Amino acid sequence: MRVDLLAGAGYAAPVLCLRTPTILVFDSGLGGLTVLREVMRQRPDADIVYAADDAAFPYGRLGEQALVDRVLSVMERLVDRFHPDLVVIACNTASTLVLPALRARFAIPFVGTVPAVKSAAERTRSGLISVLATPGTVARDYTHDLIERYAAGCEVILVGAGNLAALAEAVLKGEPADDAMIAAEIAPCFVAREGRRTDVVTLACTHYPLLLPRLQRLAPWPVEWIDPAPAIARRTEQLLGPAQPRPEAASTVAVFTDGTSLSGPAHIALAGFGLARIDTEPLPL
Repeated sequence: MRVDLLAGAGYAAPVLCLRTPTILVFDSGLGGLTVLREVMRQRPDADIVYAADDAAFPYGRLGEQALVDRVLSVMERLVDRFHPDLVVIACNTASTLVLPALRARFAIPFVGTVPAVKSAAERTRSGLISVLATPGTVARDYTHDLIERYAAGCEVILVGAGNLAALAEAVLKGEPADDAMIAAEIAPCFVAREGRRTDVVTLACTHYPLLLPRLQRLAPWPVEWIDPAPAIARRTEQLLGPAQPRPEAASTVAVFTDGTSLSGPAHIALAGFGLARIDTEPLPL
Protein backbone atom coordinates (compact mmCIF):
# COMPACT_ATOMS: atom_id res chain seq x y z
CA MET A 1 0.00 0.00 0.00
CA ARG A 2 1.20 3.55 -0.66
CA VAL A 3 -0.04 7.08 -0.16
CA ASP A 4 0.44 10.04 -2.52
CA LEU A 5 -0.07 13.73 -1.77
CA LEU A 6 -2.91 15.77 -3.19
CA ALA A 7 -1.24 18.20 -5.57
CA GLY A 8 -0.30 21.44 -3.91
CA ALA A 9 -2.38 20.84 -0.81
CA GLY A 10 0.01 19.28 1.67
CA TYR A 11 -2.61 16.66 2.53
CA ALA A 12 -2.56 12.97 1.78
CA ALA A 13 -5.06 10.95 -0.21
CA PRO A 14 -4.87 7.17 0.16
CA VAL A 15 -3.99 5.26 -2.99
CA LEU A 16 -4.06 1.51 -2.50
CA CYS A 17 -1.58 -0.89 -4.03
CA LEU A 18 -0.58 -4.45 -3.32
CA ARG A 19 2.49 -4.08 -1.16
CA THR A 20 3.35 -3.59 2.48
CA PRO A 21 3.90 0.05 3.50
CA THR A 22 7.05 1.33 5.16
CA ILE A 23 6.49 3.85 7.94
CA LEU A 24 9.35 6.06 9.12
CA VAL A 25 8.98 7.47 12.65
CA PHE A 26 11.41 10.33 13.23
CA ASP A 27 12.52 12.13 16.39
CA SER A 28 15.57 13.88 17.79
CA GLY A 29 15.97 11.13 20.36
CA LEU A 30 14.00 8.40 22.09
CA GLY A 31 10.78 10.27 22.84
CA GLY A 32 9.26 9.19 19.55
CA LEU A 33 9.13 5.65 20.88
CA THR A 34 5.87 6.60 22.59
CA VAL A 35 4.42 7.37 19.16
CA LEU A 36 6.06 4.35 17.56
CA ARG A 37 4.32 2.02 20.02
CA GLU A 38 0.89 3.31 19.01
CA VAL A 39 1.70 3.29 15.29
CA MET A 40 2.79 -0.35 15.51
CA ARG A 41 -0.46 -1.23 17.28
CA GLN A 42 -2.48 0.38 14.50
CA ARG A 43 -0.42 -1.04 11.64
CA PRO A 44 1.25 -4.28 12.80
CA ASP A 45 1.74 -5.25 9.15
CA ALA A 46 3.90 -2.23 8.27
CA ASP A 47 7.67 -2.29 8.00
CA ILE A 48 8.97 0.21 10.55
CA VAL A 49 12.00 2.46 10.62
CA TYR A 50 12.57 4.41 13.82
CA ALA A 51 15.08 7.19 13.16
CA ALA A 52 16.62 9.26 15.96
CA ASP A 53 18.79 12.26 15.17
CA ASP A 54 20.67 11.85 18.41
CA ALA A 55 23.74 13.61 17.01
CA ALA A 56 21.73 16.85 17.23
CA PHE A 57 19.76 16.12 20.42
CA PRO A 58 18.20 18.19 21.90
CA TYR A 59 16.69 20.15 19.02
CA GLY A 60 15.83 23.01 21.35
CA ARG A 61 19.43 24.19 21.30
CA LEU A 62 19.29 24.90 17.56
CA GLY A 63 18.12 28.16 16.04
CA GLU A 64 15.06 28.01 13.81
CA GLN A 65 16.84 28.06 10.44
CA ALA A 66 19.50 25.66 11.71
CA LEU A 67 16.76 23.26 12.80
CA VAL A 68 15.00 23.44 9.44
CA ASP A 69 18.25 22.81 7.58
CA ARG A 70 19.20 19.96 9.90
CA VAL A 71 15.90 18.09 9.64
CA LEU A 72 15.81 18.49 5.85
CA SER A 73 19.34 17.15 5.45
CA VAL A 74 18.73 14.16 7.73
CA MET A 75 15.42 13.41 6.03
CA GLU A 76 17.08 13.48 2.60
CA ARG A 77 19.41 10.70 3.73
CA LEU A 78 16.65 8.65 5.37
CA VAL A 79 14.23 8.91 2.44
CA ASP A 80 16.96 7.93 -0.03
CA ARG A 81 17.86 4.91 2.08
CA PHE A 82 14.47 3.59 3.21
CA HIS A 83 11.90 4.94 0.69
CA PRO A 84 9.09 5.31 3.25
CA ASP A 85 5.46 5.55 2.20
CA LEU A 86 4.68 7.82 5.14
CA VAL A 87 6.74 9.72 7.70
CA VAL A 88 5.66 10.55 11.24
CA ILE A 89 7.53 13.49 12.73
CA ALA A 90 7.30 12.35 16.35
CA CYS A 91 8.76 15.60 17.67
CA ASN A 92 6.78 18.68 18.59
CA THR A 93 9.76 21.01 18.26
CA ALA A 94 10.37 19.92 14.68
CA SER A 95 6.70 19.60 13.73
CA THR A 96 5.78 23.14 14.75
CA LEU A 97 8.54 24.55 12.53
CA VAL A 98 9.69 22.17 9.80
CA LEU A 99 6.54 20.45 8.46
CA PRO A 100 5.88 23.01 5.67
CA ALA A 101 9.46 22.66 4.40
CA LEU A 102 9.29 18.86 4.51
CA ARG A 103 6.00 18.78 2.60
CA ALA A 104 7.43 21.12 0.00
CA ARG A 105 10.60 19.06 -0.44
CA PHE A 106 9.27 15.47 -0.49
CA ALA A 107 6.40 13.87 -2.43
CA ILE A 108 5.34 11.69 0.51
CA PRO A 109 2.91 12.48 3.34
CA PHE A 110 4.14 13.71 6.70
CA VAL A 111 2.13 13.34 9.90
CA GLY A 112 3.20 15.86 12.49
CA THR A 113 3.00 16.01 16.27
CA VAL A 114 1.58 19.27 17.56
CA PRO A 115 0.27 20.33 20.98
CA ALA A 116 -3.14 18.78 21.68
CA VAL A 117 -4.68 22.14 22.58
CA LYS A 118 -8.05 21.35 21.02
CA SER A 119 -8.44 18.12 22.99
CA ALA A 120 -7.41 19.85 26.21
CA ALA A 121 -9.97 22.62 25.67
CA GLU A 122 -12.69 20.05 25.00
CA ARG A 123 -11.92 18.04 28.13
CA THR A 124 -11.38 20.72 30.77
CA ARG A 125 -14.08 21.49 33.29
CA SER A 126 -12.26 24.21 35.18
CA GLY A 127 -11.17 26.17 32.10
CA LEU A 128 -7.56 26.02 33.30
CA ILE A 129 -5.29 23.94 31.06
CA SER A 130 -1.52 23.69 30.73
CA VAL A 131 0.68 22.91 27.77
CA LEU A 132 3.87 21.20 28.95
CA ALA A 133 6.40 21.54 26.15
CA THR A 134 9.98 22.37 25.28
CA PRO A 135 10.90 26.07 25.29
CA GLY A 136 11.07 25.98 21.49
CA THR A 137 7.52 24.65 21.13
CA VAL A 138 6.22 27.21 23.65
CA ALA A 139 7.77 30.04 21.59
CA ARG A 140 6.39 28.94 18.21
CA ASP A 141 3.71 31.01 16.50
CA TYR A 142 2.10 27.67 15.57
CA THR A 143 1.43 26.91 19.23
CA HIS A 144 -0.05 30.34 19.90
CA ASP A 145 -2.24 30.04 16.81
CA LEU A 146 -3.62 26.73 18.11
CA ILE A 147 -4.54 28.38 21.39
CA GLU A 148 -6.29 31.29 19.68
CA ARG A 149 -8.19 28.91 17.39
CA TYR A 150 -9.24 26.18 19.80
CA ALA A 151 -8.88 27.42 23.38
CA ALA A 152 -9.95 31.06 23.33
CA GLY A 153 -12.39 30.40 26.16
CA CYS A 154 -9.76 28.85 28.42
CA GLU A 155 -6.84 30.12 30.42
CA VAL A 156 -3.85 28.32 28.92
CA ILE A 157 -0.58 28.11 30.82
CA LEU A 158 2.41 27.54 28.54
CA VAL A 159 5.21 25.76 30.39
CA GLY A 160 8.58 25.48 28.68
CA ALA A 161 10.40 22.68 30.48
CA GLY A 162 14.07 23.07 29.74
CA ASN A 163 15.29 19.75 31.18
CA LEU A 164 12.39 17.31 31.09
CA ALA A 165 13.19 15.72 27.70
CA ALA A 166 16.75 15.02 28.78
CA LEU A 167 15.49 13.54 32.04
CA ALA A 168 13.16 11.25 30.10
CA GLU A 169 16.06 10.12 27.89
CA ALA A 170 18.13 9.41 30.99
CA VAL A 171 15.39 7.28 32.54
CA LEU A 172 14.97 5.21 29.39
CA LYS A 173 18.72 4.66 29.25
CA GLY A 174 18.73 3.37 32.83
CA GLU A 175 20.28 6.50 34.30
CA PRO A 176 19.04 8.20 37.48
CA ALA A 177 16.64 11.13 37.32
CA ASP A 178 15.88 12.90 40.57
CA ASP A 179 12.21 13.24 41.56
CA ALA A 180 12.83 16.78 42.76
CA MET A 181 14.12 17.82 39.33
CA ILE A 182 11.08 16.34 37.59
CA ALA A 183 8.71 17.94 40.11
CA ALA A 184 10.34 21.33 39.56
CA GLU A 185 9.88 21.01 35.79
CA ILE A 186 6.14 20.33 36.03
CA ALA A 187 5.30 22.61 38.98
CA PRO A 188 4.35 25.65 36.82
CA CYS A 189 1.61 23.56 35.16
CA PHE A 190 -0.47 23.57 38.34
CA VAL A 191 -2.40 26.80 38.82
CA ALA A 192 -5.25 27.67 41.19
CA ARG A 193 -7.61 30.54 40.37
CA GLU A 194 -10.63 31.59 42.46
CA GLY A 195 -11.57 28.08 43.51
CA ARG A 196 -10.61 26.53 40.15
CA ARG A 197 -7.52 24.43 39.49
CA THR A 198 -5.72 23.15 36.43
CA ASP A 199 -7.40 19.89 35.45
CA VAL A 200 -5.81 19.03 32.07
CA VAL A 201 -2.14 19.01 31.06
CA THR A 202 -1.27 18.24 27.46
CA LEU A 203 2.12 16.63 26.97
CA ALA A 204 3.50 18.60 24.03
CA CYS A 205 6.76 16.67 23.75
CA THR A 206 6.83 12.99 22.85
CA HIS A 207 9.52 12.38 25.48
CA TYR A 208 7.23 13.28 28.35
CA PRO A 209 4.91 10.23 28.26
CA LEU A 210 8.01 8.15 29.01
CA LEU A 211 7.80 9.71 32.49
CA LEU A 212 4.02 9.54 32.86
CA PRO A 213 3.89 7.32 35.99
CA ARG A 214 6.27 9.69 37.75
CA LEU A 215 4.43 12.77 36.52
CA GLN A 216 1.22 11.33 37.98
CA ARG A 217 2.91 10.53 41.27
CA LEU A 218 4.66 13.89 41.61
CA ALA A 219 1.70 16.07 40.61
CA PRO A 220 0.35 18.21 43.49
CA TRP A 221 -3.19 17.12 42.55
CA PRO A 222 -4.71 14.72 40.00
CA VAL A 223 -5.11 16.00 36.42
CA GLU A 224 -5.78 14.44 33.05
CA TRP A 225 -2.54 14.05 31.11
CA ILE A 226 -3.06 14.05 27.32
CA ASP A 227 -0.65 11.88 25.36
CA PRO A 228 -0.87 12.72 21.63
CA ALA A 229 0.44 9.34 20.44
CA PRO A 230 -2.92 7.52 19.98
CA ALA A 231 -4.31 10.36 17.84
CA ILE A 232 -1.16 10.38 15.70
CA ALA A 233 -1.43 6.64 15.15
CA ARG A 234 -5.09 6.98 14.16
CA ARG A 235 -4.15 9.62 11.60
CA THR A 236 -1.50 7.29 10.20
CA GLU A 237 -4.08 4.55 9.78
CA GLN A 238 -6.49 6.98 8.12
CA LEU A 239 -3.90 7.77 5.49
CA LEU A 240 -2.61 4.24 4.89
CA GLY A 241 -5.83 2.35 5.48
CA PRO A 242 -6.36 -0.61 7.81
CA ALA A 243 -3.73 -3.26 8.38
CA GLN A 244 -3.42 -5.93 5.70
CA PRO A 245 -2.68 -9.63 6.25
CA ARG A 246 0.91 -10.63 5.53
CA PRO A 247 2.46 -14.07 5.90
CA GLU A 248 5.81 -12.94 7.23
CA ALA A 249 6.62 -10.74 10.22
CA ALA A 250 7.08 -7.03 9.64
CA SER A 251 10.65 -5.75 9.66
CA THR A 252 11.76 -3.16 12.21
CA VAL A 253 14.99 -1.20 12.59
CA ALA A 254 16.19 1.71 14.71
CA VAL A 255 18.61 4.11 13.04
CA PHE A 256 20.69 6.69 14.90
CA THR A 257 22.74 9.56 13.49
CA ASP A 258 25.30 9.01 16.26
CA GLY A 259 24.42 6.08 18.51
CA THR A 260 27.55 6.22 20.66
CA SER A 261 25.62 7.12 23.81
CA LEU A 262 23.34 4.07 23.68
CA SER A 263 23.81 2.07 26.87
CA GLY A 264 22.95 -1.53 27.59
CA PRO A 265 19.66 -0.52 29.24
CA ALA A 266 18.85 1.62 26.19
CA HIS A 267 19.32 -1.40 23.92
CA ILE A 268 17.04 -3.41 26.19
CA ALA A 269 14.44 -0.63 26.12
CA LEU A 270 14.57 -0.43 22.34
CA ALA A 271 14.09 -4.18 22.10
CA GLY A 272 11.05 -3.79 24.35
CA PHE A 273 9.58 -1.48 21.72
CA GLY A 274 10.22 -4.10 19.04
CA LEU A 275 13.53 -2.62 17.85
CA ALA A 276 16.15 -5.29 18.38
CA ARG A 277 18.02 -4.32 15.20
CA ILE A 278 19.98 -1.09 15.59
CA ASP A 279 21.92 0.70 12.85
CA THR A 280 23.65 4.03 12.33
CA GLU A 281 23.52 6.62 9.58
CA PRO A 282 26.38 8.88 10.72
CA LEU A 283 25.45 12.55 10.39
CA PRO A 284 27.42 14.67 12.85
CA LEU A 285 25.98 18.06 13.69
